[in-house]
Amino acid sequence: MDMVQFEQWVLKEFNINLSAYKSNQLHRRINSLMSRVGVRTVDEYIVLLKKDPVQRQKFLDFITINVSEFFRNPEIFEELKNKLKEELLRNSSSLKIWSAACSIGAEPYSIAMYLEDLSPNGRHKIIATDLDSTILERAKKGEYVASEIKNVKKDYINKYFTIIDDKYSISPKIKSMVTFKKHDLILESYEKDFDLIVCRNVVIYFNQDVKDVIYKKFSQSLKKGGLLFVGATESIYNYRDYGFEKASTFIYRKL
Repeated sequence: MDMVQFEQWVLKEFNINLSAYKSNQLHRRINSLMSRVGVRTVDEYIVLLKKDPVQRQKFLDFITINVSEFFRNPEIFEELKNKLKEELLRNSSSLKIWSAACSIGAEPYSIAMYLEDLSPNGRHKIIATDLDSTILERAKKGEYVASEIKNVKKDYINKYFTIIDDKYSISPKIKSMVTFKKHDLILESYEKDFDLIVCRNVVIYFNQDVKDVIYKKFSQSLKKGGLLFVGATESIYNYRDYGFEKASTFIYRKL
């Protein structure tokens, strides 16, 4: 069996479209994972994934790239805070925000802390989505280790976290501001009327055709004047093609 057939099996088995990913990068990741568990062919790997639930989950975690931390790239996140304050919150006290591919929840909770800081009486709605059900359950729990909160300012830690046995637990108030849902960026439709969409360090793994579709759909999902916040390695060079203008280095505004 070759990688194309393996990708077809993954689509059927897990409903994950691997053909959307950059193939060289993806195949390196899969080969690396196979060598770690001591299998030599994709046929052997499928047998293992069918019978071993632990390896199934490791495969899903590995493929869906669950790496995250609070206020990732703090100086860029600070730019987002300024845009929230100067643009979005000036026009509305009830923002609708989508954190796409939210992983462990650090990103939507970071935004919730900003909103609580800037607009404590606002009626804001943050939807956070990911492909991985297991990681969403972790996000809902809202428990983190020191390395994941290393960029959180001390006053935010004091205000929004409880520390128990080396675990940092997010406050019920911040937790209540975020709704977590399972969602596939490639295969499913998108909600509309967002003031802000945050999708960072995910689209970089997809091939150009899939990127084009995702950016177009993000644009359609934003209100006029709404913002798209992307990762520190994800500049959109042809942003005008999707109906955006540049609002900041990694923030785009829908025209």
